[in-house]
Amino acid sequence: GYSGGVLLIGDEVHAPYNRPPLSKDVLSAGVTHEAVAFPSRAEVADVEWMLGSRVTSADLVANTVSTDAGLVDFRALVIATGLRPRRLPFEPQVGRHAIRSLDDAMALRHELVSGARVTVIGSGFLGCELASTASKLGCVVTIVTPSVEPMIRPLGVLLARQLRERLEANGVAFALEATVAGFTGGPKVEAVELADGTSIPSEVVIEAIGSDLSDGILTDNALRAVGPDGPRDDIYVVGDSARFPNPMFDDVPRRIEHWNIPTDTGKRAGAVLGGWLAGDDTAAALPFAPMPSFWSNQFDIKLQAYGLPGLADDVTILEGDLEGEVAVGYHRAGRLVG
Repeated sequence: GYSGGVLLIGDEVHAPYNRPPLSKDVLSAGVTHEAVAFPSRAEVADVEWMLGSRVTSADLVANTVSTDAGLVDFRALVIATGLRPRRLPFEPQVGRHAIRSLDDAMALRHELVSGARVTVIGSGFLGCELASTASKLGCVVTIVTPSVEPMIRPLGVLLARQLRERLEANGVAFALEATVAGFTGGPKVEAVELADGTSIPSEVVIEAIGSDLSDGILTDNALRAVGPDGPRDDIYVVGDSARFPNPMFDDVPRRIEHWNIPTDTGKRAGAVLGGWLAGDDTAAALPFAPMPSFWSNQFDIKLQAYGLPGLADDVTILEGDLEGEVAVGYHRAGRLVG
């Protein structure tokens, strides 16, 4: 219902697009903006887009943000930055990649040629998806992880072990409980050196080791940023950087990096902010309890998850079996949480 000006500032030159396919089907085909772009809707026809501009700081007393093009005043601010990928602390080399943006995916896709030796560092969903895609493109792929099994934190050991065995059956090798000591080569990476002395020849290294963020920005359930004096009606946080309580589970604020959360939190913040600008706090008083969900495609495996399996203290097979199709339940104190 807000009819005033809306300015969207983004450091990328591309109009908004869907990120999850960058490690899945889009990376295995052609990486283009057209393949992932969100359709433009009439509701945003009057939004001013300031793309290719980076925000360097925000002054929450003066209500301004500093960009590389100068100062911008705001009546209300929505922080929707997402995350930066964490990188290993070694000298940069050609052939080292991390995936966050469309440009990152384009650069990686150029190097995923048949026969290339690819090492993926990290065994979360992103790392395993990238390994699967690279393997399907004909690359020789090894996953290096300090974990005892891939994807173990959200899935638990039973399902994680089964997924590792399926990836191995498709040609992906694993170095489990392993840490990286460094990289060899000159300007171009040639091998990944592990702490135990193992050397893995690699023309391409993909670092999928999480995000460069401590624990995000604390908000209340209305996604209003919480400062020393409590929630700010004029500052909101959405997406991966928002740490908010979800009454579906408990009152503990958490960041949730699942694909539906940017959309759900964006809608919530938009409704609350629109109400505040109109002098109506009805939306803020309503409970916000989004169902986290994500999917992962790895070879012919399709994994779909709902809730927060990582909270579970008990994991049980609800239907089917691990060798075939299976439904796995995650319970905390006897209550299904994923």
